[in-house]
Amino acid sequence: MPAFAANLTMMFTEWPFLDRFAAAADAGFRAVEYLFPYEHGPDTVAQRLERNGLTQALFNMPPGDWAAGERGLAALPDRFDEFRAAVARALDYAGATGCRRLHMMAGLANSADPVVLGAYRRAVRHAGEALADCGIDLLLEPINGRDMPGYFLNDFGLAERLIAEAGLPNVRLQFDLYHLQILHGDVTMALRRLMPLVGHVQVASVPSRNEPDGEELNWPFLFAELDRLGYGGFVGCEYRPRAATLDGLGWFAPYRAAAR
Repeated sequence: MPAFAANLTMMFTEWPFLDRFAAAADAGFRAVEYLFPYEHGPDTVAQRLERNGLTQALFNMPPGDWAAGERGLAALPDRFDEFRAAVARALDYAGATGCRRLHMMAGLANSADPVVLGAYRRAVRHAGEALADCGIDLLLEPINGRDMPGYFLNDFGLAERLIAEAGLPNVRLQFDLYHLQILHGDVTMALRRLMPLVGHVQVASVPSRNEPDGEELNWPFLFAELDRLGYGGFVGCEYRPRAATLDGLGWFAPYRAAAR
């Protein structure tokens, strides 16, 4: 049965961020993820995890100036020094929280530009080797252009090629079923083909990015398919609740007992 991780950036927003850990644990989750922890010290975050018996499934490396619209640094040729500092900062938090997976956001850039592509390859190599030294996986996630126009890594085929080129066993695919369905469709067959590369899975309904309980995809089938494929990692719930978070957890009820 899938091990679900509540995404505290999108879920439980009725609570202040640090209080969301307890809210997620009380709701039956045993793992959490979020976009960024950097407004709080690493020890503070680690204490909330320990206090609530939670595993840190995933978070993102610093993305540059998020408020100004930046969405990562890895593919930006003139930002490599800042990128290296971002890797080091993320590793500080991973060390404190015990997190074994970090997502590297690529940034807004043209993937057809050879200079940009070279910068991204360099970033993958640097981050992959730095994380490997700490026993941590580096995750690459394709993101659809409807949610994030101009994002460099907007194709699962490109991600697959870049992972193969890197040749590092800890460089893996962050497989968000929501983004895959929008970008390419044929989710089940993509899961079956790409599962050897997958380091983390995320879910949300398509097209609304709400609870995984309907719309275009058959969620009970897909959750069972993850079991059939032997996926043993976390499934991040990166969705926006339609209303109150707790009111929308009916989909989670069949899995809650197993989570405990």
